[in-house]
Amino acid sequence: MQLTGIHHLTAISANAPGNKKFYTDTMGMRMVKKTVNQDDTSAYHLFYADALARPGTDLTFFDWPAAPERRGTGRLLVKAAGLACRTIELAVANAANRQDSRNRQQ
Repeated sequence: MQLTGIHHLTAISANAPGNKKFYTDTMGMRMVKKTVNQDDTSAYHLFYADALARPGTDLTFFDWPAAPERRGTGRLLVKAAGLACRTIELAVANAANRQDSRNRQQ
């Protein structure tokens, strides 16, 4: 078998509504699916991808409650993940469009 790349990344979120708002509204990603975690049905499993849902653009989250972050607790936190250039371009365009809409409403 020859591996040709990463299919998806998975992370944890403690705020499913905020997670969805950020990845769909700010980043311009498409919510592909919302299910429950098969191993823990109390948690959502959220799936996002680029507009075409191409393999390699998938980002998924398990929604588990977590205590607020405290500095110096020894936790390893991922602060950023690489996204396809097109996704970043769309996020910048989406942010600019939202700002234009806010300016027009004032």
